[in-house]
Amino acid sequence: MRTSTWLAGIGLALCLATSPLRNARAAAPADSLDLFLKAKMQQLRIPGLQLAVVRHGKIVKLAQYGLANVQDSVPVITQTRFFLNSITKAFVGVAVMQLVEAGKLDLAAPVGRYLPELPTAWHPVTVRQLLTHTSGLPDIMPEDALVTENNETAAWTQVQTQPLDFPAGQQFAYNQTNYLLLGRLIDQLSGQPFAQFIRQRQLDVVGMPRTSAGDAHDVLPHGARGYTYTQYVNGQRRRSPQLRNLFEVFPPSVRPAAGMSSTAEEMAHWLLALQQGRLLQPASLVTLWTPGRLNDGSQRSFGGKLTGYALGWPTVDRPEHPAVAPVGGGRSAVFLYPQDELAIVVLTNLMGANPDTYIDEIASYYIPDMRPATGFGLPPTLRALHLQLRQQGFSHALELVKKEQKKNAGYQLPEADVNNWGYALVKQHQLRDAVEVFKLNVSLNPKSANTYDSLAETYQELGNKELAVRNYKQVLKLDPTSQNAVEQLKKLQ
Repeated sequence: MRTSTWLAGIGLALCLATSPLRNARAAAPADSLDLFLKAKMQQLRIPGLQLAVVRHGKIVKLAQYGLANVQDSVPVITQTRFFLNSITKAFVGVAVMQLVEAGKLDLAAPVGRYLPELPTAWHPVTVRQLLTHTSGLPDIMPEDALVTENNETAAWTQVQTQPLDFPAGQQFAYNQTNYLLLGRLIDQLSGQPFAQFIRQRQLDVVGMPRTSAGDAHDVLPHGARGYTYTQYVNGQRRRSPQLRNLFEVFPPSVRPAAGMSSTAEEMAHWLLALQQGRLLQPASLVTLWTPGRLNDGSQRSFGGKLTGYALGWPTVDRPEHPAVAPVGGGRSAVFLYPQDELAIVVLTNLMGANPDTYIDEIASYYIPDMRPATGFGLPPTLRALHLQLRQQGFSHALELVKKEQKKNAGYQLPEADVNNWGYALVKQHQLRDAVEVFKLNVSLNPKSANTYDSLAETYQELGNKELAVRNYKQVLKLDPTSQNAVEQLKKLQ
């Protein structure tokens, strides 16, 4: 690992239009990644997407795909601006650490020291607990309430009357009140508004003229329209087959939580500036990217691959290729892999695109060890078995597991992990290998209806009705309440 430019050794529609840089050093033919992303956009029905890849201290790929504005058939270009949503919190984390470096702020200090006008019950919450969403404060933007400029003052008054959701440090609970308060801290300690401080200390330093704070009310040159397939019918959230407009409103007080827009290229330059020590000292980056801990010493986050939450930066903590990974609005994501000198920015205009679910696959075009075929992402024991089976054939799965169990009485393969492994193979269109994995799970967990359901489903996908029926019937023997098995048997018989 290089140390000079990467954290001083810290180990942590749908037309295709691309513009790879002249001296790009991609690990795969340029068009193969483009084709992957085009297929992903077709699968998820993403109108428009921007990509930037940083490798070994350089931007090695910039690409644009699809439409920024579907109504007027405006294509995504390099200058197209996308809303960052909660990726804004990563900028706040950097701003806070700049104040720490200046000696103006202590992460361990109670917020009441800096904002004494807050409710007394809020005073003991530390600045770090605000940053890591472990404060227990009531949320000013719950899922069932939209805060706008019309009710901003009333919402702030109301939230201050509510009790703590839990004692500070006891749980992780994603909460926009935390970042509203951090915005106020930045205002007070820097002597200038949050957006101005970030403009002066980050955006102007890096050279990011197209990055700004605001919301859907602002007219942005080359601004991408927002879209969704979600709609509400009689208060119920539903998936719509039609693309719908999305208008995201972030009143000034909550813009530290979700109020910035940018381009993939400018985000890449921002990441480079962080790596090169132009925004923070290396030691501050260690703090910035260290996940918060609960009172019992454990760490929590959103779940899935996002296992921790640092100072505005979700983290992907795993033995191989760990990452820090700001995500925003279910539409955009930034994954930075400190041990691999790699960073990837994916910005889209679709809520529900969830690029965090496939950025690792993008990374695999530059780090072959991360390719899905290698079993990357599986627990270590399963990945070792996966690699063995790739050589010997997946039909030997049960045989190899029995050998390991004889050698090691503690050798275990959790049912859920094996099930996830099987579905990972399904996703890779390796259905026959998936069948063998699900058969293994049935053998290891013969009393689990879920294992038979997964096996039946895969046989059904392969067109083997007889074995699908047999396994769905076994599901009903173990779980007579399985509605899915009943419905599938009606289709098959």
